[in-house]
Amino acid sequence: MANMTLVKTPMPEQDPQIRARNFKEVALGYTAEMAIEEANRCLGCKNPKCVEGCPVNVRIPEFIKKVQEGDFKAAYEIITSTNALPALSGRVCPQESQCECKCVRGIKGEPVAIGRLERFVADWYRENVNAMPEKTPSNGKKVAVVGSGPAGMTAASDLAKKGYEVTMFEALHTAGGVLVYGIPEFRLPKAIVANEVKKLEAQGVEVMTNMVIGRVLTIDELFEMGYKAVFVGSGAGLPMFMNIPGESLVGVMSANEYLTRTNLMKAYDENYDTPIIKSKAVAVVGGGNVAMDAARCAMRLGAEHVYVVYRRGEAEMPARAEEKHHAKEEGIEFKTLCNPVEIVGDENGRVCGMKCIRMELGEPDASGRRRPIEVPGSEFILDVDTVIMSLGTSPNPLIRSTTPGLETNRKGCLIVNEEEMTTRDGVFAGGDAVTGAATVILAMGAGKKGAAAIDAYLNK
Repeated sequence: MANMTLVKTPMPEQDPQIRARNFKEVALGYTAEMAIEEANRCLGCKNPKCVEGCPVNVRIPEFIKKVQEGDFKAAYEIITSTNALPALSGRVCPQESQCECKCVRGIKGEPVAIGRLERFVADWYRENVNAMPEKTPSNGKKVAVVGSGPAGMTAASDLAKKGYEVTMFEALHTAGGVLVYGIPEFRLPKAIVANEVKKLEAQGVEVMTNMVIGRVLTIDELFEMGYKAVFVGSGAGLPMFMNIPGESLVGVMSANEYLTRTNLMKAYDENYDTPIIKSKAVAVVGGGNVAMDAARCAMRLGAEHVYVVYRRGEAEMPARAEEKHHAKEEGIEFKTLCNPVEIVGDENGRVCGMKCIRMELGEPDASGRRRPIEVPGSEFILDVDTVIMSLGTSPNPLIRSTTPGLETNRKGCLIVNEEEMTTRDGVFAGGDAVTGAATVILAMGAGKKGAAAIDAYLNK
């Protein structure tokens, strides 16, 4: 029977006051009963707009139909026919601006909770079946994938399914890319990422860590080793700074560094001796999802006060509404319409404050957002001992600088054609290495497209 309730079935969560001091997952997931109840809100549209909004074209009404019937295994098989990483995308994909914003139930209420249902199905399968995929017989052709984040993992999986002998090269000591170093445990448990890597290995993908392509091996050397094509999904891990006075003080760092120490190097775990500043008051500069992650990690690592400092208003913040909501619940303070102009240090060269100026919004700029303008004479000092810059990232120039014929745009992103091929024959690319910092699901979509393009290229 159709469930015509106008709101989504609520997702159980940890109490904000408790979770703000632990790294356990915030959202606890649906039970089977909750999932079926929410699935029954789906109208099963004959022309589903939700699928159009999905970068990997998940067959949404079909898998939801199986959830309605309680056939969760079949639902999983439908999802994974187009999406290799549903447990990941179900947690971190911005469904509200993609599939769910197209849902007709959202016209007079809330859309169907597609992301929550995808997460439920993936978790149910992992906990109750977790069968490893079978290896496709080799077609004798080798393909290299540079980077093991969402773009690389998706490309590697799709290529392995087609019989290619795939090697995935990861610069760090653990596979997963941004999924392990960037996204905190409380949003994406690392055991889930590790399980997806195991599935890739079961498909025959060779995973090689501590392999910095451009340093240990060049792309030219990969071709010399017999690889017929290369997919570059190395992400955008080079942080940006403001170039204001005081950025060289002890206690100033990028969000990338802070999150890597926290997540990949397990600074939150007392069993690991990871160097990280134990802060009392932290300012995170920026308004995206990475800024929310850094701020929420700082709170969990013991900070008494955590501020998100953003030069526009909260409505203009690019972070997901859910992430902003969770951050506020956990006690993080938003200092909107403020911009740092100087970081203040003490006699020992350590951060002891941040000088900010208040802003107001003027006319829209090239991005369509209203331009922030300084309010003269409105400077004030924010009392902090740590400043985390979360201003965006760009691709590391290492691969570009060591690969002749590989061109980039002015932001350092690789230039690709409609088939995802770069300006170097046989070298394809996708994800943040091409777009700059974007979402996990868009990187997955690029990985799918890249794998299909490589298959067409090697079989023309």
